[in-house]
Amino acid sequence: MAHIRSRKHPAPSHLLALMAAAIPVAVHAQEAEKTLPAMTVKADADVPYKAEKSANTKFTQPLVDTPQTVQVIRKEILQEQGAATLMEALRNTPGITMQLGENGNTAAGDTFQMRGFSTQTSTFVDGIRDLGAVTRDVFNLEQVEVVKGPAGSDIGRGSQSGYINLISKLPQAGDINSASVSVGTDNYKRLTADLNKQIGDGVALRLNVMGQDADVAGRDYVKNKGYGIAPAIALGLNSPTRFYLYSQHLRQDNVPDGGIPSIGMPGYFHAIAEVRDGAKVNRENYYGSKNDYEKIDADMVTAKFEHDLGGGSTVRNITRYGRNKIDRVLTGVMTIATPTPADPSTWTLSRSRQRVDQENEILANQTSLNSEFSTGFIKHSLVAGLELMYERQKSRTFATMAQTINGVAYAAINNPVANLYSPNADDDLGIPYATGAYVDGKSLTTALYLFDNLKFSERFMLNGGLRFERYRVSTDGRTLVTGGANGNQAIYPGYAVGQLAPDNIEASDNLFSWKLGAVYKPASNGSLYAAYARSLTPPGSSNFQLAASSSNQSNAAMDPQETVNIELGTKWELLEKRLNVSTALYRTENDKQVTLVDAVTNTYAQVGKTRVDGIELSAVGQITNFWQISAGVAKMKTKQLSMSNADAVRWSPDLTATLWTSYTLGDFTLGGGVRYVSEQKRVINPATPLATQAMPKIPSYWVADMMAAYKVNKFVNLRLNVYNLFDKEYINTLNNGGARITLGAPRTAVLSANFQF
Repeated sequence: MAHIRSRKHPAPSHLLALMAAAIPVAVHAQEAEKTLPAMTVKADADVPYKAEKSANTKFTQPLVDTPQTVQVIRKEILQEQGAATLMEALRNTPGITMQLGENGNTAAGDTFQMRGFSTQTSTFVDGIRDLGAVTRDVFNLEQVEVVKGPAGSDIGRGSQSGYINLISKLPQAGDINSASVSVGTDNYKRLTADLNKQIGDGVALRLNVMGQDADVAGRDYVKNKGYGIAPAIALGLNSPTRFYLYSQHLRQDNVPDGGIPSIGMPGYFHAIAEVRDGAKVNRENYYGSKNDYEKIDADMVTAKFEHDLGGGSTVRNITRYGRNKIDRVLTGVMTIATPTPADPSTWTLSRSRQRVDQENEILANQTSLNSEFSTGFIKHSLVAGLELMYERQKSRTFATMAQTINGVAYAAINNPVANLYSPNADDDLGIPYATGAYVDGKSLTTALYLFDNLKFSERFMLNGGLRFERYRVSTDGRTLVTGGANGNQAIYPGYAVGQLAPDNIEASDNLFSWKLGAVYKPASNGSLYAAYARSLTPPGSSNFQLAASSSNQSNAAMDPQETVNIELGTKWELLEKRLNVSTALYRTENDKQVTLVDAVTNTYAQVGKTRVDGIELSAVGQITNFWQISAGVAKMKTKQLSMSNADAVRWSPDLTATLWTSYTLGDFTLGGGVRYVSEQKRVINPATPLATQAMPKIPSYWVADMMAAYKVNKFVNLRLNVYNLFDKEYINTLNNGGARITLGAPRTAVLSANFQF
């Protein structure tokens, strides 16, 4: 059937009404069904920005009928924005914020939280967990899927607030080749290529490559450099039996950033008045050594088999081996000292020397069955699967202080102070030495899962998921015994200070997670839903490091944390199914957190609870044939219940919003976007006086970007991206101590030439 696409623009007032009130639209749609003659509408098969379904085979229904908040960020929007990293891609979804790290330490790789909870260990590639301190690149991604709310039935342990699933590019039938060359301010240079070649009947090869070398905008010495290659082969395309073998290999050689002191920023406090009123440092100041480095190797190899059994059933098996390693030496800023308060040129800053040497390894196998069938009048879309997984993380310990270890004396690493306003990157800073201590954690998981969507009629569906998993975590390590008031000698009574004590701790348990959703469709293009989900987070699940301390959440004797999520929402496909709009109300409660219950006896118990209430609205797709939009707003409120440490819910902005839109007029495309993040509180505890807390919060900020593209011909497209259009200075991340910040990038520009051949 021919499909006629209207080029008329809908009235702006009508569009705003549709997005502002989903329920009235539903009522209007029902009335239209009663009064208008029947018609057949065929949605555009390729609407930029908008996805019909998730690539995750556990979601069997279209997104509009999925009773959960799921946002799909397609590669088309990433290309328009010139996004290169996962963190840049995640700017397209509200409710996600970045983190810097603990006091003098700086987090490595993608470190973020979503809906009030840490999420960096809930990143997946094609449905398999991807651990490791890696800054992930998007060069080999078809799309990024953001699933919000507890998802233990989907992915297993953890996942208090959801997970990120990265969908890899795989070979396709036909020849589809593209390349992009980008140059920009701050010596930005990037090359990507996506080559797909069909070499026989049902056989295709695909190769994605990336190379990048760039300084970091607004920073001296800091730079990002790396390359990636992702080869793949597919057999049996367009046949009942398909096999894919693909891999990805990433190398990064960066100069890391330890940040700058927060002096002079709005809200800054220091006990000495002259420092409290001191000027900001130059944002380009580099307080580390020019020899600081960060080297990352990340490799994964995947084999995927699919076979259509007939009758709507498909069996799949995916096997993956992955390994990544980070070796980093970084300098972080610490405390300001003031020998002569009246003369700021003499003020100095202490620095920390940090070293990370960490390896992550994973071996996973998943077998699943998707089947569609009926029992009486009920139509089922069922998914059943078995998952076997081995994961390992090994981290070595380093030190800079003078001490004796196993009878060997180690001298202190030279760590001179830096001039606050004129640091010298040529300062001789030593590299922290290995103490011999390490943590080697392993996890074995066997899981069974079952999902079923029961369609009782065209109006009503039930969707449920169950996951049972047996896990075992073992920690094998060596801990350096220390003395003094803050030492750990009491935990290792048989060992002297300076000796390495063995840590061999194990924990195992059964976990049962589930979710249930009900969907009512008042019209064929929309749904109302209610969902309830339960997830569990066992001790040591994030890095397989069990602890002996009774105050540590990773103590092997602790019960798993329990997260419950309730969500009510509505989703609609509007404008001939070119535009998706949705609204979701949710409450998430995370229980059984360890908290101090008796300061006199120093007794801890699992009675802490965090509650997050929120609402999210989104609109993704086309307003007209030439006007695309991706927008989202998230409002949330976090609260710590029954907990002595209220700071556990910090870094949770009340309001976040994102907008990206583009309009095509002939060969020209103009686009732009705005991101807003309300203030992020570092200090939440009402008993803590904010006036004495260095930087008690990150002030709210908004940033605007723009894009202009010109289609030279069907083979060549030129694009200019300008980021932070109005050169807004804002704090991007703040450390937990409040003394150290990283600023968002100043105004930058990138010119790209994209080729199709």
